[in-house]
Amino acid sequence: MWDPGQYQQFAGERGRPFFDLLARVQATDPRYVADLGCGPGNLTAALAQRWPGAEVVGVDNSPEMISAAQKLGDERAGLSFVLGDLREWRPARPVDVLVSSAVLQWVPGHLDLVRRWPQMLTAGGWLAIQLPGNYDQPSHAILLDLVRSDRWRPLLPGVQLNRQAHDPAEYLDLFARAGCEVDAWETTYLHVLPGADPVAEWYRGTGLRPVLAALGPGRAEEFVADYGARAREAYPPAPYVTVLPVRRGFVVARRTGWLLYPSDAAAEHATC
Repeated sequence: MWDPGQYQQFAGERGRPFFDLLARVQATDPRYVADLGCGPGNLTAALAQRWPGAEVVGVDNSPEMISAAQKLGDERAGLSFVLGDLREWRPARPVDVLVSSAVLQWVPGHLDLVRRWPQMLTAGGWLAIQLPGNYDQPSHAILLDLVRSDRWRPLLPGVQLNRQAHDPAEYLDLFARAGCEVDAWETTYLHVLPGADPVAEWYRGTGLRPVLAALGPGRAEEFVADYGARAREAYPPAPYVTVLPVRRGFVVARRTGWLLYPSDAAAEHATC
């Protein structure tokens, strides 16, 4: 289960990569825009604000997130939200802009998924993805170590943590081979986080979520305490803040050539 309030505790820091990604999307007058893995919908609403003439749809598999997002959809014409699995989602018609920010790390084997996305675009359509690549950092290493420890392993059989992102160059190669113009890069953000235990609070809203859901309230708080103690050692606070580095990969692709990965025979001769 996702907690929209916890997730948005650091809304500014979580939103900045989204806007950095969107800055490279040069669509001028899209009619149909999709946000796959839209979360609580605040960033999807920014898409509707940028392109007020577009139909904008957000898709997420969390009932809690979609419930929060639908309040925004009720307030703005052309903005809607759908509960659904992005692996199964199909657009009602070709998409002018398809965005997926900070969600693919939760999807196993997602290269096979994103390989199909250029086929959903209109000629000249845009595809933009962003996901964290912070899995070699203490924040993730501490989580793995705790989950595998003698204390917590018996209580967490089969728990599924978020998964390793691929290098941006792999996404670049995939989309370029499919006939797209591609821009790919990576950035490490140095998030300046206030509070007594900000690293634990940051990951409580994302990476710790599967563990906390599996443990239940009482045990979950014990786990957060263990995680927080080790995180404070790895990220010692300055007198006023804690700095949390988060590396992220970005890919923006524009469909401009032949699509070389048709999803079915009918799409085999699709061109841009």
